[in-house]
Amino acid sequence: MKKFFKFLIILLPWFLSGLIFKVDSTFYTNLHLPKFAPPTYFFGIVWTILYLLIAFSIFLVYNRIYYKYIESYNHSLIYNYIFNQLYTFVFFTIKNIFLGFVDTVLIFITSLFLYYETKEINTKASYYLIPYSLFSLFALILNLTIYFMNL
Repeated sequence: MKKFFKFLIILLPWFLSGLIFKVDSTFYTNLHLPKFAPPTYFFGIVWTILYLLIAFSIFLVYNRIYYKYIESYNHSLIYNYIFNQLYTFVFFTIKNIFLGFVDTVLIFITSLFLYYETKEINTKASYYLIPYSLFSLFALILNLTIYFMNL
């Protein structure tokens, strides 16, 4: 039971921006979107799964801490978390498509750093971050396409 609560404490902050900032899905649907753009409900499902995987990865890392690597891991985790949480505000609240694209670039780059730092500590935990990095790449391509289609 103690491990479950620890996992919940790790998981819940990832949903923070969705609770604080209003997601204006009509803003997204009113944009010129590429043919490969998924429907709005897709993002909620995917991000929930990704947040569960990220939290489980973090949980595994903190249950097997190697102090030699933990500082650089924490930096990668914090930067990735900040950029991840900023996206909802930048894209849906202030409705800035360009900054949304820049943020997705930063999310993708920091997800790669997070994967690398996690792999140095716990290879099994790093596998849970592969879908996150891949979806971050997809989000980057999608945001770049949306940006150019809406110039």
